[in-house]
Amino acid sequence: MLVQLSLGGALVALSIAMHVAVLDFVAQRVRAVVDRHAIPLHSRLRLTLVTITVAATFTSHVAQIWVWALLYLALGEFQGLEPALYFSTVVFTTVGFGDIVASPEWRLLASCEAAAGMLLFGLSTAFLFEILREVLRRHRP
Repeated sequence: MLVQLSLGGALVALSIAMHVAVLDFVAQRVRAVVDRHAIPLHSRLRLTLVTITVAATFTSHVAQIWVWALLYLALGEFQGLEPALYFSTVVFTTVGFGDIVASPEWRLLASCEAAAGMLLFGLSTAFLFEILREVLRRHRP
């Protein structure tokens, strides 16, 4: 149990660090673009900024899912990449289909992944709202 929780804690910390790094990078770039342009921002620029922000946030989640999947694969929990990736996606997104489950040896690790996913999707939601607020605030003449 201690091994699962320690490994889970380490991967949660890695997931958080990865995600915060991506969000910080995107926020800096969006702010730099917004600050360089005249107000109001034209609709194409607003669309581009929001689309890139959403795509980067989504890509960050996908990268985290891959890290967890590769860990499950390295631990021998799954026999191939596809089931490990599928399981990791279902757990990280907290969908929890239950058609593929972790063995008792690693189910606490999966719980750590679910907690990380829930937390990071919440962070992403708050971040996206903040970016939208910033972009729309700059839209007003």
